Amino acid sequence: MQTIDKVLNARNLTEACYEVISNKGAAGVDKMDVKELQTYLDKNRKELEGLIRQGDYIPQPIRGKGIPKYNGKMRLLGIPTVIDRMLQQAVNRVIMPQFEYMFSAHSFGFRPQRNTQQAVLKSLEYINSGHQHIVDIDLKGFFDEVDHCLLMELLYQKVKCPVTLQLIRRWLRSPIWVEGKLTKRRKGVPQGSPISPLLSNITLHELDMEMERQGLRFVRYADDFSIYCTTKQEARKVGITIYVFLRDKLKLPINREKSGIRRPINFNLLGYGFVSTYQKGEKGRYQLIVEKKRWKQLKAKLKEVTRKTTPMTFDERVQKLKQIHRGWINNFRLASIQDKLKELDGWLRNRLRYCIWHHWKKRERKRKNLIRLGVNFKDAHRWSRSRLGGWAIAQSPILNTTITVNVLIKKGYEPLLRWYQKISPQKVNPTLFPIV
Repeated sequence: MQTIDKVLNARNLTEACYEVISNKGAAGVDKMDVKELQTYLDKNRKELEGLIRQGDYIPQPIRGKGIPKYNGKMRLLGIPTVIDRMLQQAVNRVIMPQFEYMFSAHSFGFRPQRNTQQAVLKSLEYINSGHQHIVDIDLKGFFDEVDHCLLMELLYQKVKCPVTLQLIRRWLRSPIWVEGKLTKRRKGVPQGSPISPLLSNITLHELDMEMERQGLRFVRYADDFSIYCTTKQEARKVGITIYVFLRDKLKLPINREKSGIRRPINFNLLGYGFVSTYQKGEKGRYQLIVEKKRWKQLKAKLKEVTRKTTPMTFDERVQKLKQIHRGWINNFRLASIQDKLKELDGWLRNRLRYCIWHHWKKRERKRKNLIRLGVNFKDAHRWSRSRLGGWAIAQSPILNTTITVNVLIKKGYEPLLRWYQKISPQKVNPTLFPIV
């Protein structure tokens, strides 16, 4: 059975459709919503299969959309149509097992049973074993620089089906629509398509094999990778050889400004930093922290949700806050963040009190609500007429002793520190983060 037969198998295509629907996402250039995909597949399945088998299927252009990065810059995201996303998901489901088994144990990005925490723990293991000269290489616009010819050669080693290869090549060559202008693409893999993570891993597997051939200790998460050496001279030599390999073999440029040889204290990996600890006289041991810009990013998100002018009810704010801080804490649960979370909790509760005070608006309403919360008539009247600003009132005893932590929790608020304590590494099964 050819690969395309497995791709177009009724069950595979249906499951790919369900996965695209569950992932939601924006519409492509044809404006078709994911909710319409199931109906489209039911009506056009045979016609779609016929076009693909005959080699007549032409993918729609990709819709380009700029999304802000945590450093303030913009990243161009490519959004294929939902039909192309479904087909890419179907291809991905079939060909991934053909490549997954041969990928390196030191590659952690976009792979089943692999995650950020495993990559960070492996890096910490290398550093604490004495490999503290780190070759940190930043690939310059990796997803925009992938060579199509090289990628197709690598795909051909495992996928011999010409129809499937033709389909993948057409996806790679699909033009991108940005701000009313259609631009041709002759290199690169669009970020945002279901198949791009696999294609990126296939390309960078060549780099993994080269580093393993040289016997290097490394960690790679998608296009972020670092190599761990015992001396600066060794790190410099390794950096040069890997730079030449990337330039000559994979045709990938590096960002010289962001690349270099780091010591652990100046090195960040996937949002984590490393600080030295001197407990029990053990010099050179390091522990994990969260880098400063990730704290700023979290605080900016929380601030946006708790801005008094943001049109949300209290319940909507609380639900949004839960989504933000659960995702963030799950990602950075390996670091020691209790003290900062406790401090952030106090600030966040005052922000919520400020929103509540602002929502009460009129003086008489403020007075009545304070009385309901147990404030005596005299103090309720005085505070409701106060000329202090809302932020000052939020931090004052009148709200701190009435809209208490327990009151907020009953209303649905979940303290950051409480959630961290639920899923902190001490209470998590260590098999969730195996070191390979």
